[in-house]
Amino acid sequence: MIGIINYGMGNLSSVKNALDYLSIPNILVNNPDEINSCSKLILPGVGAFGLAMHNLHELKFIDSILEFTQVKQKALLGLCLGMQLLFDSSCEHGTHNGLSLIKGVVKNLNDSVKNLPVPHMGWNQLIETNKSTLLKEVVKEEQIMYFVHSYYCCASNKEQVTAQVNYEFNFDVMIESNNIFGCQFHPEKSQKSGLQILKNFAQV
Repeated sequence: MIGIINYGMGNLSSVKNALDYLSIPNILVNNPDEINSCSKLILPGVGAFGLAMHNLHELKFIDSILEFTQVKQKALLGLCLGMQLLFDSSCEHGTHNGLSLIKGVVKNLNDSVKNLPVPHMGWNQLIETNKSTLLKEVVKEEQIMYFVHSYYCCASNKEQVTAQVNYEFNFDVMIESNNIFGCQFHPEKSQKSGLQILKNFAQV
């Protein structure tokens, strides 16, 4: 059973609809106690990093997520803002601490992109940088995913980065480190290839 964490910041319906379409058992997790019934977690997210961490703290999800991933060593997948929350910190509207499940920081695209629009919105080809469990059976020509974001992740350990994308420069958009996974893009909105990523996560 995959739990989709509901902390008031996610595109829950589209993620749930994608899992339902794949016939993958899932539930919306509305409080920390419900995490105990899950074998894996998805942390979706749309919006600001600081508010997201505030909501996770107020709803008492943080300790439960850390126990689930660090003590029980169960798998978690962060999507879009959810991936960013896995990192140490973000500079979005001030400095905010993240979950520190992945070493690295979240930076502003405006500081690096000069000739393309921000937010980065639309379809982009992935650049696979390390062997990826999530991209299994997704051929290179079909590794085109849907992005909507203004901040980007910069992982300290590039061996944990399985894919980047080029938007005037290359930056990290997929991470896989033991039981921790992240996608900056929206697999639930990335058609056949995105659905395969969710299917692969369900099978890890």
